[in-house]
Amino acid sequence: MMINKMIIRMFLLFFSLILVSCGKNYTSEEKEYFVEIEELRQENDDFMKSDPNSPFNFKGKVHFEPLKYYEPDPDFVFKSKFFEYDKKDTIIIFGTKGEERNVVRYGFVKLNYKSDEFKVNVYEGVSKAGEKYFSIWFTDKTTGEETYGVGRYIDFELNPDKDFIYTIDFNLAYNPYCAYSPDYSCAIPTKEDYIDLAIETGEKNFH
Repeated sequence: MMINKMIIRMFLLFFSLILVSCGKNYTSEEKEYFVEIEELRQENDDFMKSDPNSPFNFKGKVHFEPLKYYEPDPDFVFKSKFFEYDKKDTIIIFGTKGEERNVVRYGFVKLNYKSDEFKVNVYEGVSKAGEKYFSIWFTDKTTGEETYGVGRYIDFELNPDKDFIYTIDFNLAYNPYCAYSPDYSCAIPTKEDYIDLAIETGEKNFH
């Protein structure tokens, strides 16, 4: 594992030098961030390939290939407060197998990208184990082309501090399990969850 991390870090350092030579002047912090993203991706590949609970192993063996990603892009890392809705509507969304699911439209974050502001909903759901979770589900201009046709997700952890500044990192956007195996059903983002951008970062379409 240590050898793998050393190889990844050497590769990312080399990759950063290439980016600089192409006219992209990233800071040392951004280069280190690239290394961290690549390490997370390698860990995720290891889980997907080998863990019995991964979608490639849990419900019958599915052919595994390394997951596909865009290059990391610091322009798609945003800072925002969390804006909680006064009225938290429980809405019905659908899973990819057609079943109805009840979720709470709990609040939203704001993203500022090239002078444009975008509002992105945060949903509260309940897992099969009865545990509450928060998540961002979205589609964008890449959906159905370079990225998964249903949409992508970003995990969200609610902080009790009302003034807390969140980091919303689309480099961490990932595909739900139904992207890899038809045995799974996943939540379909609503029309309201469309972001009018080509978010060319995070995970690409697997197939």
